[in-house]
Amino acid sequence: MSKKMAVLLMVLALLASFHPAGAQGAGRMPRIGLLSINPAPMRQERAFLDALRGLGYVEGKNIYIEYRWAAGKLDRLPAMAEELVRLKVDVIVARATPSVQAAKNATKTIPIVMSLAADPLGSGFVASLARPGGNITGMSAMMPELAGKRLELLREIVPGLSRVAFLAYDKDPAHRLFVKQAREAAERVGIRFQPLVIGSTGEIEGAFAAMARERAEALIVHPLFINNLRQGPKIADLAVRNRLPAVSDGAPFADTGGLLFYGADTFPLFKRAAVYVDKILKGAKPADLPVEQPTRFELVINLKTAKALGITIPPEVLFQADRVIR
Repeated sequence: MSKKMAVLLMVLALLASFHPAGAQGAGRMPRIGLLSINPAPMRQERAFLDALRGLGYVEGKNIYIEYRWAAGKLDRLPAMAEELVRLKVDVIVARATPSVQAAKNATKTIPIVMSLAADPLGSGFVASLARPGGNITGMSAMMPELAGKRLELLREIVPGLSRVAFLAYDKDPAHRLFVKQAREAAERVGIRFQPLVIGSTGEIEGAFAAMARERAEALIVHPLFINNLRQGPKIADLAVRNRLPAVSDGAPFADTGGLLFYGADTFPLFKRAAVYVDKILKGAKPADLPVEQPTRFELVINLKTAKALGITIPPEVLFQADRVIR
């Protein structure tokens, strides 16, 4: 009997020490690190959190979330990412390319889910979209790739367009991809391209003065200014004052006074990010989860701004619009 009991105790000990890959230890609540440029949850982050709840995750009950808000100060992101690593979170959810870059630099082992990144492949976050290959996966917004379409819209609105400016933020690691794609799109159609890469929001007025000196006729705006730095109203006002039709893939741009928004519908992407977190917490590896891309794109036109600029939006452009602000 004593020999049988010893064998039984050994088996029980082995079973107690065994956990499937990715499973949480007994009594340990999974921890998510949420790393964002924003000062507080915006609509997209709320969509992510709502989707988590829809999957059965209740904060404080069966999940714990470590929030880290950089409030537009991108230089704070590396320290915040390193702090999440020290806390040994189970997964880091990073919004926007600078947050993903900070998380990537902080860990090669903790899974990272991009709730949104401009161009994960071009930024070097993944080996391929189909098989990311490392500890990063998630959602791509395909932002730089749409430069040609944004320029096409400006050409339809400004007949004979010959000079276009691009306002970019150099603290975003993806800004080079945005500038490169826009430059190549402009060169393909023989338009002179003027990149204005600035390092702080305090340089925006000076950038517009440079546009005026170079006689820019239209403007493309890096989305980080709109989505995360909350400079949309200021840039839209300066664009009108300088008689520059402006387009951005920063989602609120047209709603805050910009002439055009053209880009991906990002809300489904943030919701899908929650699904990826769920899969990883259940044992899936980021390397095996394909990066998802948007399937729906939106064009929003602000006719109030068009009137202030003294331009008429052609019917064929209006026909393409998903929404028109009158």
